[in-house]
Amino acid sequence: MKTINSLFSEERNQLKTDIDNTTNIEEIVKLVQNRLDNLERIYIEKLNLAQVRLASFFLDTLRQSIATLAAANYSQIAPTEQKQFINPTKLFSSRLILKLLKGLIYIGILGSLFSLTKTTPGAWMAILLISLLLGVEVVLQLELNNQQNSMSSELLELPKPMLRVDSKIFLDHLGDALNTIDLAVGRVEEWNKHESDLAIEELPELLNFLQRLMGASKLDKPQMAYELAKLLPQILMSQGINAQIYRPNDPHSDRGYFDFEPSIDPDTKDHVTLTPALLKGDRLIRRGRVIEPAYSASRE
Repeated sequence: MKTINSLFSEERNQLKTDIDNTTNIEEIVKLVQNRLDNLERIYIEKLNLAQVRLASFFLDTLRQSIATLAAANYSQIAPTEQKQFINPTKLFSSRLILKLLKGLIYIGILGSLFSLTKTTPGAWMAILLISLLLGVEVVLQLELNNQQNSMSSELLELPKPMLRVDSKIFLDHLGDALNTIDLAVGRVEEWNKHESDLAIEELPELLNFLQRLMGASKLDKPQMAYELAKLLPQILMSQGINAQIYRPNDPHSDRGYFDFEPSIDPDTKDHVTLTPALLKGDRLIRRGRVIEPAYSASRE
């Protein structure tokens, strides 16, 4: 019998490819849950009832855990982050005033230098240097404005966040969970096998009863054997087993626990329990056998 982890390993590569090609988290959740449904259908075909119930419980829990991935979502830009794009525009008027004042200062300096050219020929060199300085500042200011504009456009056009699932890590954890299911189901199989292989020497009370019954038989004492037989209900009850006699008028006496045979005596009017039904809790261990009146069988 293949384990569910081995079945999963056969489809792992294809599932990894499907996850990598899917960007929507909800679609990934549906994809994985559908694969688990297919694996479950194949896996439980060879299991007994107890193993099917245990495996289904674990797989339902696993599906619910995977569904929590759908709660992941994209985060929005906070209002405080948006304000940093608005604040520079509010400073436009103050920057304009500063530029106007700087222009007036340069004009005043150049005017003073021009007035000195009549008396000081060296003033032309100062005028030339001031003009070069003014040109350099204009060029730097234009370059700075261009950089700020490009940075503002990059900040405004933020890349959209993309939520991705690391398929390798996700499938590794999924494989660990399926391996845990295999271990739990295997323990149930080992326990059932242990119960079926249970030897009589591991039931000391029953062995003691058989020993005493054989002694009474060897001694040819039927009364002793009869008294020993009365101890059987106590021995069964110590193991949690209840012996039930069929009573037609008792609502708690389930007819489904017994096999019925018609009596060969047409005058028989009572039901006779040949062997009682054995129950452990609500579970039927051995069916009982009952002889019923012939008229009851023909009427039913």
